[in-house]
Amino acid sequence: MRADLPPPMHSPAPAVVWNLQAVGVQYGRVSALSGVTLRIAQGERVALVGSNGSGKSTLLRVLHGLVPASSGQVQQDGALRQAMLFQRPHMLRTSVQNNIVLGLWLRGTAWRDAKVQARTALQRVGLQAVAQQNARTLSGGQQQRLALARAWALRPDVLLLDEPTASLDPHAKREVEALMADFAASHASAGPAHPVTTVFSSHNLGQVKRLASRVVYLEHGCVLADLPVHDFFNGPLPQAAALFVQGEKV
Repeated sequence: MRADLPPPMHSPAPAVVWNLQAVGVQYGRVSALSGVTLRIAQGERVALVGSNGSGKSTLLRVLHGLVPASSGQVQQDGALRQAMLFQRPHMLRTSVQNNIVLGLWLRGTAWRDAKVQARTALQRVGLQAVAQQNARTLSGGQQQRLALARAWALRPDVLLLDEPTASLDPHAKREVEALMADFAASHASAGPAHPVTTVFSSHNLGQVKRLASRVVYLEHGCVLADLPVHDFFNGPLPQAAALFVQGEKV
Protein backbone atom coordinates (compact mmCIF):
# COMPACT_ATOMS: atom_id res chain seq x y z
CA MET A 1 0.00 0.00 0.00
CA ARG A 2 1.45 3.38 -1.07
CA ALA A 3 2.20 5.74 1.77
CA ASP A 4 0.62 9.17 1.63
CA LEU A 5 2.87 11.77 0.07
CA PRO A 6 3.97 14.61 2.32
CA PRO A 7 2.26 17.94 1.67
CA PRO A 8 4.07 20.15 -0.85
CA MET A 9 6.55 22.59 0.57
CA HIS A 10 5.84 26.26 -0.05
CA SER A 11 8.47 28.95 0.04
CA PRO A 12 7.66 31.60 2.63
CA ALA A 13 6.43 34.91 1.24
CA PRO A 14 9.13 37.60 1.04
CA ALA A 15 9.25 39.87 4.04
CA VAL A 16 7.62 43.28 3.67
CA VAL A 17 10.13 46.13 3.62
CA TRP A 18 7.58 48.98 3.52
CA ASN A 19 3.86 49.16 4.03
CA LEU A 20 2.35 52.57 3.24
CA GLN A 21 -1.30 53.24 4.01
CA ALA A 22 -2.99 56.36 2.57
CA VAL A 23 0.21 58.40 2.87
CA GLY A 24 0.08 62.09 2.07
CA VAL A 25 2.79 64.76 2.09
CA GLN A 26 2.04 68.49 2.16
CA TYR A 27 4.53 71.26 1.44
CA GLY A 28 2.49 74.22 2.64
CA ARG A 29 -0.52 74.30 0.35
CA VAL A 30 1.08 71.98 -2.18
CA SER A 31 0.14 68.30 -2.04
CA ALA A 32 3.22 66.30 -3.09
CA LEU A 33 1.68 62.90 -2.27
CA SER A 34 -1.95 62.00 -1.74
CA GLY A 35 -3.44 58.72 -0.52
CA VAL A 36 -0.46 56.55 -1.48
CA THR A 37 -0.97 52.93 -0.46
CA LEU A 38 1.96 50.71 -1.32
CA ARG A 39 3.65 47.50 -0.17
CA ILE A 40 7.20 46.68 -1.21
CA ALA A 41 8.63 43.26 -0.43
CA GLN A 42 12.20 42.16 0.05
CA GLY A 43 14.08 41.59 -3.19
CA GLU A 44 11.74 43.57 -5.43
CA ARG A 45 13.07 45.92 -8.11
CA VAL A 46 10.53 48.75 -8.22
CA ALA A 47 10.63 51.59 -10.74
CA LEU A 48 8.78 54.83 -9.99
CA VAL A 49 7.71 56.58 -13.19
CA GLY A 50 5.68 59.66 -14.03
CA SER A 51 6.05 63.19 -15.32
CA ASN A 52 8.05 65.88 -13.52
CA GLY A 53 6.33 66.86 -10.28
CA SER A 54 4.38 63.62 -10.04
CA GLY A 55 5.79 62.78 -6.59
CA LYS A 56 8.54 60.27 -7.40
CA SER A 57 11.32 62.02 -5.50
CA THR A 58 9.07 62.78 -2.54
CA LEU A 59 8.03 59.14 -2.34
CA LEU A 60 11.67 58.02 -2.34
CA ARG A 61 12.42 60.46 0.47
CA VAL A 62 9.47 59.18 2.47
CA LEU A 63 10.74 55.62 2.05
CA HIS A 64 14.22 56.67 3.19
CA GLY A 65 12.88 58.62 6.16
CA LEU A 66 14.05 62.02 4.92
CA VAL A 67 10.52 63.39 4.59
CA PRO A 68 7.81 62.63 7.18
CA ALA A 69 4.30 61.76 6.09
CA SER A 70 1.76 64.52 6.73
CA SER A 71 -1.02 61.92 6.86
CA GLY A 72 -1.42 58.16 6.72
CA GLN A 73 0.98 55.53 8.02
CA VAL A 74 4.47 54.41 7.00
CA GLN A 75 5.56 51.06 8.37
CA GLN A 76 9.01 49.72 7.56
CA ASP A 77 11.43 47.11 8.76
CA GLY A 78 13.74 49.18 10.92
CA ALA A 79 16.34 46.41 11.04
CA LEU A 80 17.16 46.82 7.36
CA ARG A 81 20.14 48.92 6.34
CA GLN A 82 19.33 51.52 3.66
CA ALA A 83 21.34 53.64 1.24
CA MET A 84 20.12 56.32 -1.15
CA LEU A 85 21.67 57.79 -4.31
CA PHE A 86 20.66 61.16 -5.70
CA GLN A 87 20.69 62.46 -9.25
CA ARG A 88 23.70 64.63 -8.42
CA PRO A 89 25.54 62.91 -5.56
CA HIS A 90 27.42 65.02 -3.04
CA MET A 91 31.15 64.44 -3.13
CA LEU A 92 33.26 65.20 -0.06
CA ARG A 93 36.26 67.46 -0.69
CA THR A 94 38.75 64.62 -0.36
CA SER A 95 40.07 61.65 -2.31
CA VAL A 96 37.85 59.14 -4.07
CA GLN A 97 38.96 56.45 -1.63
CA ASN A 98 38.34 58.60 1.43
CA ASN A 99 34.80 59.33 0.27
CA ILE A 100 34.13 55.66 1.00
CA VAL A 101 36.46 55.24 3.99
CA LEU A 102 34.89 58.10 5.93
CA GLY A 103 31.39 56.68 5.55
CA LEU A 104 32.51 53.29 6.83
CA TRP A 105 34.52 54.84 9.68
CA LEU A 106 31.50 56.87 10.81
CA ARG A 107 29.54 53.61 10.89
CA GLY A 108 32.06 52.17 13.34
CA THR A 109 34.52 50.36 11.03
CA ALA A 110 38.18 50.66 12.00
CA TRP A 111 40.08 53.00 9.66
CA ARG A 112 42.45 50.29 8.43
CA ASP A 113 39.60 47.90 7.70
CA ALA A 114 37.61 50.68 6.03
CA LYS A 115 40.50 51.33 3.63
CA VAL A 116 40.55 47.67 2.61
CA GLN A 117 36.78 47.66 2.06
CA ALA A 118 36.98 50.91 0.11
CA ARG A 119 39.58 49.50 -2.27
CA THR A 120 37.36 46.46 -2.87
CA ALA A 121 34.35 48.71 -3.56
CA LEU A 122 36.34 50.87 -5.99
CA GLN A 123 37.52 47.80 -7.84
CA ARG A 124 33.94 46.63 -8.20
CA VAL A 125 32.93 49.87 -9.95
CA GLY A 126 36.15 50.24 -11.94
CA LEU A 127 37.53 53.31 -10.16
CA GLN A 128 40.59 51.83 -8.47
CA ALA A 129 42.91 53.77 -10.82
CA VAL A 130 41.60 57.12 -9.53
CA ALA A 131 41.47 56.20 -5.83
CA GLN A 132 43.70 59.11 -4.77
CA GLN A 133 42.12 61.71 -7.07
CA ASN A 134 39.92 64.44 -5.61
CA ALA A 135 36.37 63.14 -5.91
CA ARG A 136 35.04 66.51 -7.05
CA THR A 137 37.19 66.36 -10.20
CA LEU A 138 35.49 63.19 -11.44
CA SER A 139 33.10 63.22 -14.37
CA GLY A 140 29.37 62.88 -13.73
CA GLY A 141 29.39 59.20 -14.61
CA GLN A 142 32.39 58.55 -12.38
CA GLN A 143 30.71 60.35 -9.50
CA GLN A 144 27.64 58.15 -9.81
CA ARG A 145 29.85 55.06 -9.88
CA LEU A 146 31.60 56.34 -6.75
CA ALA A 147 28.20 56.92 -5.11
CA LEU A 148 27.29 53.32 -5.92
CA ALA A 149 30.61 52.16 -4.48
CA ARG A 150 29.91 54.10 -1.26
CA ALA A 151 26.52 52.43 -1.03
CA TRP A 152 27.82 48.94 -1.84
CA ALA A 153 30.59 49.25 0.78
CA LEU A 154 27.89 49.71 3.44
CA ARG A 155 26.26 46.41 2.37
CA PRO A 156 22.70 47.79 2.47
CA ASP A 157 19.59 45.66 2.36
CA VAL A 158 17.75 48.41 0.47
CA LEU A 159 19.01 50.75 -2.25
CA LEU A 160 17.01 53.83 -3.28
CA LEU A 161 17.99 55.79 -6.40
CA ASP A 162 16.55 59.09 -7.59
CA GLU A 163 17.02 59.50 -11.38
CA PRO A 164 20.53 58.02 -11.13
CA THR A 165 21.39 58.38 -14.84
CA ALA A 166 19.35 61.46 -15.84
CA SER A 167 22.33 63.78 -16.32
CA LEU A 168 24.74 61.25 -17.84
CA ASP A 169 25.85 60.64 -21.42
CA PRO A 170 24.85 57.32 -23.09
CA HIS A 171 28.13 55.54 -22.28
CA ALA A 172 28.04 56.57 -18.62
CA LYS A 173 24.37 55.56 -18.43
CA ARG A 174 25.21 52.05 -19.61
CA GLU A 175 27.99 51.78 -17.04
CA VAL A 176 25.77 52.90 -14.16
CA GLU A 177 22.89 50.68 -15.34
CA ALA A 178 25.19 47.66 -15.37
CA LEU A 179 26.25 48.43 -11.80
CA MET A 180 22.62 48.88 -10.72
CA ALA A 181 21.77 45.47 -12.19
CA ASP A 182 24.80 43.93 -10.49
CA PHE A 183 23.81 45.51 -7.19
CA ALA A 184 20.22 44.24 -7.47
CA ALA A 185 21.46 40.74 -8.25
CA SER A 186 23.68 40.66 -5.16
CA HIS A 187 22.55 39.91 -1.64
CA ALA A 188 22.46 41.93 1.53
CA SER A 189 24.77 41.50 4.50
CA ALA A 190 22.46 38.83 5.97
CA GLY A 191 23.34 36.41 3.15
CA PRO A 192 22.02 34.94 -0.13
CA ALA A 193 18.52 34.42 1.26
CA HIS A 194 18.19 38.20 1.62
CA PRO A 195 18.34 39.84 -1.83
CA VAL A 196 18.85 43.57 -2.09
CA THR A 197 15.64 45.56 -2.59
CA THR A 198 15.94 48.38 -5.13
CA VAL A 199 13.55 51.28 -5.71
CA PHE A 200 14.46 53.83 -8.36
CA SER A 201 12.84 56.70 -10.22
CA SER A 202 13.40 57.11 -13.93
CA HIS A 203 12.10 58.78 -17.08
CA ASN A 204 14.01 56.28 -19.21
CA LEU A 205 11.44 53.60 -20.06
CA GLY A 206 14.07 51.38 -21.66
CA GLN A 207 15.95 51.45 -18.38
CA VAL A 208 12.76 50.58 -16.52
CA LYS A 209 12.21 47.56 -18.79
CA ARG A 210 15.78 46.40 -18.29
CA LEU A 211 16.06 46.84 -14.54
CA ALA A 212 12.63 46.71 -12.89
CA SER A 213 10.38 43.82 -11.94
CA ARG A 214 7.50 46.16 -11.04
CA VAL A 215 6.41 49.63 -12.13
CA VAL A 216 4.56 52.22 -10.05
CA TYR A 217 3.13 55.13 -12.06
CA LEU A 218 2.44 58.39 -10.21
CA GLU A 219 0.45 61.40 -11.35
CA HIS A 220 -0.09 64.53 -9.23
CA GLY A 221 1.09 62.66 -6.14
CA CYS A 222 -1.27 59.70 -6.60
CA VAL A 223 -0.50 56.12 -7.61
CA LEU A 224 -2.50 55.42 -10.78
CA ALA A 225 -0.89 52.11 -11.74
CA ASP A 226 1.11 49.47 -9.88
CA LEU A 227 1.91 46.49 -12.10
CA PRO A 228 4.55 43.89 -12.97
CA VAL A 229 6.86 45.36 -15.61
CA HIS A 230 5.52 43.14 -18.43
CA ASP A 231 1.91 44.08 -17.68
CA PHE A 232 2.74 47.77 -17.45
CA PHE A 233 4.21 47.86 -20.94
CA ASN A 234 1.87 45.35 -22.59
CA GLY A 235 -1.48 45.60 -20.80
CA PRO A 236 -4.22 48.19 -20.44
CA LEU A 237 -3.35 51.30 -18.47
CA PRO A 238 -5.14 54.39 -17.20
CA GLN A 239 -5.12 57.08 -19.89
CA ALA A 240 -2.48 59.27 -18.23
CA ALA A 241 -0.10 56.32 -17.82
CA ALA A 242 -0.75 55.14 -21.40
CA LEU A 243 0.08 58.61 -22.75
CA PHE A 244 3.24 58.71 -20.65
CA VAL A 245 4.37 55.37 -22.07
CA GLN A 246 3.67 56.66 -25.59
CA GLY A 247 5.92 59.61 -24.87
CA GLU A 248 3.18 62.22 -24.97
CA LYS A 249 2.77 65.12 -22.55
CA VAL A 250 0.27 64.51 -19.79
